[in-house]
Amino acid sequence: MDAYLTRLRGLLGERDPLDVLRETPTHLQAILDDPRFDPDEAWREGGWTGRAILAHLADQEVGFAFRARQTVATAEVERHPLDDADAPLPPHIVQPYDQDAWARHYERMDPALAVAAFSSLRAWNLAWLARLDLAGWLARYYHPERDAEETVDDFVRFLAGHDLNHLEQLGTILDG
Repeated sequence: MDAYLTRLRGLLGERDPLDVLRETPTHLQAILDDPRFDPDEAWREGGWTGRAILAHLADQEVGFAFRARQTVATAEVERHPLDDADAPLPPHIVQPYDQDAWARHYERMDPALAVAAFSSLRAWNLAWLARLDLAGWLARYYHPERDAEETVDDFVRFLAGHDLNHLEQLGTILDG
């Protein structure tokens, strides 16, 4: 496992990932409302600004929504009658995207709109996750960038660690 994924798993630790996902919109709104928050300040030299981090979180939520739904939909596809009923279905292959290319316009994005979009999408994604059965949580996808098969459950844990990582960066801006 690469260092980034290890870091995200370490940030999550034993916390319930769904609790983290539910709490993040409230934390983001509190950061946005804090008078010490300067959205145009970078969290470290050469790092993203608060504005960029908020836009990235909104975009990541879009990416999660699509990838997770495609994974579950692929796993739920009915087999053709001539298929081997005992053979496992191949996992969905997620479409990688270039995070840096998406980020090119982040400095022009409205941080309040990013938080609002993120919060709405997160609520929608949490409602979708709440209706998943065990098969949905265990639906597999293949991630070409990591050359690994993962499950929706793995993805949710990644997303929770990802939230914590960026909340930490935004906290650095507040404390700056």
